[in-house]
Amino acid sequence: MTETTPFTKTPGWLDWHAGPSKPRFKVPVGAVDAHCHVFGPGAEFPYAAGRKYTPCDASKAQLFALRDHLGFARNVIVQATCHGADNRAMVDALNHSGGKARGVATVRRDTPDAELQALHDAGVRGVRFNFVKRLVDFTPRDELMEIAGRIKRLGWHVVIYFEAVDLPELWDFFTALPTMVVVDHMGRPDLSKPIDGAEFELFVKFLAQHPNVWSKVSCPERLSVSGPPALNGEQNAYRDVIPFARRIVETFPDRVLWGTDWPHPNLKDHMPDDGLLVDFIPHIATTPALQCKLLVDNPMRLYWPEQS
Repeated sequence: MTETTPFTKTPGWLDWHAGPSKPRFKVPVGAVDAHCHVFGPGAEFPYAAGRKYTPCDASKAQLFALRDHLGFARNVIVQATCHGADNRAMVDALNHSGGKARGVATVRRDTPDAELQALHDAGVRGVRFNFVKRLVDFTPRDELMEIAGRIKRLGWHVVIYFEAVDLPELWDFFTALPTMVVVDHMGRPDLSKPIDGAEFELFVKFLAQHPNVWSKVSCPERLSVSGPPALNGEQNAYRDVIPFARRIVETFPDRVLWGTDWPHPNLKDHMPDDGLLVDFIPHIATTPALQCKLLVDNPMRLYWPEQS
């Protein structure tokens, strides 16, 4: 591709790790990677004209190969912001997964009911609302609330992506949503602040007061201040994230999910080894019972309730 091609990757963005290690931690049978994406390929599934970034291609075949390499049984594929409300790449992956993947879509106010039903039939079970300003443009809250009311009829949930500093402003809207609510990446806490500080305590309060709210304890590579493992093979990667994630897992064991976030969009400082991300799990879910809830029971209950 030339630099003038519409699908030239955003400068500085790293490609996904081409040779992830084999995890030392063996995930339980039936484990679900509950947060991952597919990007394009752009030649087959063009990226949205109004996107904030252009990714590297990351196909369904590459995602499913990673799933098998890491030892997972299933995936939950979350619609990428670079595809906007064109869910075709995600749906194509669901259709080729042999029933091993479910999806989280992006929809608009003008998405017809027939399209929502088609998404449901393909395996979509949620819709994502993104409040990270650098990634998406503002969508009026009345439009989002209308969408939430429509997808409730299908039994879907709402996935919310925001940053911790914005929770006070968003609290009333989030608590008014009529569906189950799943928070991406613990609401992106600022790890330079204490675990018992006001900001993270507010997030814990948010979960404690609202039993319909779940949290993903994923993306230590995005949250960490201490950073990735050293080149000498240190296994305790992203160690500063551990107490935050462990607190959520141990306090709300029936409402937590975990995912790789492959292919790790918008990372520019380092690209994580997905095998080491799996080895992070026993540091935050420290018993077999907690690991089974995090990786099997909870995602199955939310995304495959008919099989759980």
